[in-house]
Amino acid sequence: MMKIQKIVYWVATGIMCAIFSFSIFNYFANHDMISGFFTSFGFPTWLIYPMAVAKILGIVAVLSKISPFLKEWAYAGFFFNAILAFAAHQMAQDGGGMFSIVAILAIIVSRYLDGKLFGKTRGAQAY
Repeated sequence: MMKIQKIVYWVATGIMCAIFSFSIFNYFANHDMISGFFTSFGFPTWLIYPMAVAKILGIVAVLSKISPFLKEWAYAGFFFNAILAFAAHQMAQDGGGMFSIVAILAIIVSRYLDGKLFGKTRGAQAY
């Protein structure tokens, strides 16, 4: 059972990291296109590069397990980013919300299994 959970954890974590890596790539490689999306969604374009850096740091925090505190913040940031991305795509009615749904599910599965497989202590007492 533990082996299946680890496989599911790594698949979910891989999907989550792949989706956010794809958005990071687009933030840098297709800045003009992403700027247009941000403008159409009503978001300021200056957020693009800080969000890319935050996503890079979040992936490092989740995969490296250096700090449980930072890993928890990374999962939270990914979750809120995916929720807001889904809402923005729904409001724009552009049909682009599917990756957000997949990301939300992958984040939930990864985070749940992370706690189950690698430690259940959360909160202030863990730090």
